[in-house]
Amino acid sequence: MGNTGRQSPIPELVVGVRNLALLSACRDNADAVYFSLDRFSLRARAQEITMDCLGAFVETVAGYGLRSYMAVNTVIYPDDLPELDCVLEAAGNAGVDAIIAYDPAVICAALDRGLRVHISTQANVSNARAAEFYETLGASRVVLSRELSMRQIIEIGQQTSIELEVFVHGAMCQAVSGRCYLSAYLLGRSANCGDCAQPCRWQWTLHDDRGAEVELGGKYLLSARDLCMIEHLPELMDTGVCAFKVEGRLRNASYTATVSGCYREAMDACRDGLYTHEQAQELKKRLEREYNRGFSTGFYFGVPGPDGMGYERDMNASPVRRQAVGVVLNYYPKRCAAAVRLLEQGLTVGDRIIIEGATTYLEQEVKSLIMAGESISAAERGQEVGLGVPDRVRENDRIFKLKRLSALNV
Repeated sequence: MGNTGRQSPIPELVVGVRNLALLSACRDNADAVYFSLDRFSLRARAQEITMDCLGAFVETVAGYGLRSYMAVNTVIYPDDLPELDCVLEAAGNAGVDAIIAYDPAVICAALDRGLRVHISTQANVSNARAAEFYETLGASRVVLSRELSMRQIIEIGQQTSIELEVFVHGAMCQAVSGRCYLSAYLLGRSANCGDCAQPCRWQWTLHDDRGAEVELGGKYLLSARDLCMIEHLPELMDTGVCAFKVEGRLRNASYTATVSGCYREAMDACRDGLYTHEQAQELKKRLEREYNRGFSTGFYFGVPGPDGMGYERDMNASPVRRQAVGVVLNYYPKRCAAAVRLLEQGLTVGDRIIIEGATTYLEQEVKSLIMAGESISAAERGQEVGLGVPDRVRENDRIFKLKRLSALNV
């Protein structure tokens, strides 16, 4: 079951999802989810929720006892206005709980339709006057700029009555509030229209005015570390904000399950006055096993220095990697088993695996393998075997093996 009826004085936990699999992965941890359609989103690759299935998706969210916030947070051009009307009409008909927006065209059109509006972090709201401006327009909540310190957030909260939401975990952009033009300039792919190519994650070199390369101790000169506030939730909860947001709509379901689970556990412990340094460290270790670029506390304790950048490594700093194994062919509920084809590599009893699809997320240990009616301890690449599973899986779901770097031949 979801979190229907949770009564607690702690902020709402808002988790990004892009499909039913990610929704399922966080359903027992989140209070609300945010998502987008296959258009007008800063995550253009999130294509799985369409106008045709929006109603069913929102109904599923509500069935889990969660609230649904739909991001319509790109720049809107004149030719986009007719389609924008269709999108907002569909959102209203589906019963979404709020629209996340920053373009005034979206804000005004959503309010005209009686929809609640949350102002996107793209608006870079960094003071109480700016927050009050959006409140006078009719907005219900502001997602504050990521460039604010804890002290500044407290000050804004003391000077305004509008709901305030802040990010607690996920990717950080090297541009102010994510309004970046580097991708558009280099590749013609606009970050502000959801098509960022992430050139800030590439290797770069710095040269002086005579052409000599400047040694900076790394090659990833623009790549910011991920935000992680798991160690500082008590202080953040004391700011009085109403919601904590987890970024990661394009991450996999394992990431969504782990991150939402860690923050749920931490927030509940804070509520009960039981959160300890030891628990925070253990949760951080769990977070480090999922995809990350190294962690920092962003701007919460001042402007980040070199410790806020990931100069030394390319993308994933996690010691755990997902390795493709194969695909589900069929599911047999009476046997609690699936027929699988091992396309990329074999499986052994005791392996830790993830089974994932558009509507499936399952993490488990391999406890049984069957071939030709007989139990086996290992199966090889190219074989078809029966795999014991604790829950439903679906045809064409993908199977991944989880391996620590020390166990990989890299």
